Amino acid sequence: MRSRLLQRSLRSDPPLALSGEGIFVRDSNGNTVIDGSGGAAVACLGHGHPRVLAAMRAQQGKLCYAHTALYSCESAEALADLVLEGEPGGLTHLYLCSSGSEGTEAALKLARQYHLERGEPQRTKFIARRQSYHGNTLGALAASGNAMRRAPYAPILSDAFSHVSPCYAYRDRRDDESEADYVARLAAELEAEFQRLGPHTVAAFIAEPVVGATLGCVTALPGYFEAVRTICDRHGALLILDEVMCGIGRTGTMHAWEQEGVAPDIQVVAKGLGGGYQPVGGILIGGKVVEAIRAGSGAFMHGHTYQAHPVAAAAALAVQQVIREEGLLDNVRRMGALLGERLTERLGNHRHVGDIRGRGLFWAAEFVTDRATKTPFDPALQLHERVKAEAYARGLACYPMGGTIDGRQGNHVILAPPYIVTREQVETIVERFGDAVEAALANLPCG
Repeated sequence: MRSRLLQRSLRSDPPLALSGEGIFVRDSNGNTVIDGSGGAAVACLGHGHPRVLAAMRAQQGKLCYAHTALYSCESAEALADLVLEGEPGGLTHLYLCSSGSEGTEAALKLARQYHLERGEPQRTKFIARRQSYHGNTLGALAASGNAMRRAPYAPILSDAFSHVSPCYAYRDRRDDESEADYVARLAAELEAEFQRLGPHTVAAFIAEPVVGATLGCVTALPGYFEAVRTICDRHGALLILDEVMCGIGRTGTMHAWEQEGVAPDIQVVAKGLGGGYQPVGGILIGGKVVEAIRAGSGAFMHGHTYQAHPVAAAAALAVQQVIREEGLLDNVRRMGALLGERLTERLGNHRHVGDIRGRGLFWAAEFVTDRATKTPFDPALQLHERVKAEAYARGLACYPMGGTIDGRQGNHVILAPPYIVTREQVETIVERFGDAVEAALANLPCG
């Protein structure tokens, strides 16, 4: 009997995930697989962490829900205090919601309200980047530059958003350009977009410090985000950094922006915040933004029924405590370096692997028909899905994506194992992934 649950695919039903322990998941077909991508870079502590489960049970025993029009709750207050300890980068407040998409919506609305409170109602435009992803609600999708996901809904997406080039050096830096020259070209493009729109009409620029699913773990070149920050400051626009996928330790520091030499005015977080134990996301907000609203209307004109949910906050609080107390950022850095080294050793010279890139425990391989020309495979071959299937058959779950280049062409696969991964498990992940890549390529119809 077909499932009555609306699945991602209406043509086939996936296996049931029955249980998880550590970095492993067991399914209804009797398979035990390594969760090599933490789902969608979510399960940062793996599955079944006893401390998180205990925190959730304890909160459920006290209070399951409180509406924020009447109350705050202890778990949400404690989470805000912990995440914002020391006010990193001038971020002073946390708004909690239930997903990264909701977090992006909140960030966009907050940026708009900030300018209204300061007497600049003309600031209605947002600049983002092509081949970015900021969420699947209409507002977040309008901000996103993911051409494939935008296409069906383009007629109903807001025209308040425009897009400039990403910092995608593997494909877009010219042979005659130095890294500094390429960064300068991208900065000039962003400046030109401000001028095209009218600098005083732009509310914010939004970008992922390390681009996630759409481009596949692409890091910016040195100086890029410093240039972006300078342009935003010159024109009075806010800088929103989307760290839904790359933040909360995934790239080796608590915030990915720490490695870029800049801090945002608003930061979006989600996946690593609660590690998948509960649906939770949010935004970290700079003091100047909060103070502008406090001095004006005194209220953020936004809200959700389940914002700052007590059980979600309790789960996230426990996840964050474990990350800090067990020194997991150090493990992310060490195991991330090992993962990058082993992937390069196994696939770095493969004729169909054009680029291996990433940071921390966030790595991707991009596939090409020819390393010299960087020509992508025919999209109809769905190479990324073939790699996923071959990996799963070998006991490894990974995160595939097509349309890397322009929403249609290009394939990559992401590995983003939990922060608790061991050296031996990294070796196994790379062995199984390498075997899967070779099998997928060997079994292509073109031979």
